[in-house]
Amino acid sequence: MDTETAVSASVVVEAAIDHAFKVFTEDIASWWPPEHHVLEAQLADMVFEPRVGGHVLDRGVDGSECRWARVLAYEPPTRVVFSWDISLEWKIQEDLDKTSEVEVRFVAEGPERTRVELEHRHLDRHGEGWQNMRDGVGSPEGWIVGLTRFAQLASG
Repeated sequence: MDTETAVSASVVVEAAIDHAFKVFTEDIASWWPPEHHVLEAQLADMVFEPRVGGHVLDRGVDGSECRWARVLAYEPPTRVVFSWDISLEWKIQEDLDKTSEVEVRFVAEGPERTRVELEHRHLDRHGEGWQNMRDGVGSPEGWIVGLTRFAQLASG
């Protein structure tokens, strides 16, 4: 369901909640679409620093780094929240007042089944033209691509 200033998506993973959380965070490089990064160089790795105050960052094959998110909440295995420090031009947003946030909740539906609910909210903080960001992350090429890849990997 999309609200005016947020985009939501969810997937069901055929895996225990602990495993789903670990794959989403620690193994982010294994499921994140490699074409979805803001580095100038080719993507070599992605890192999710597992703590409040940590970052989500991309590393290029040339050694460059791009810190594009800040970890705002880290509550294994049920919840993680990170900022979306990306501008409307798909570059790093230096003005933190113009960033949105992504909350991911992990809900056990059984011992080997987890529902993962993602909400990308406060998209209006990106300023004039923020609807383009909403439309991008909410499109079929947006969050649902990554979540589908994540669900396949975590379930496998």
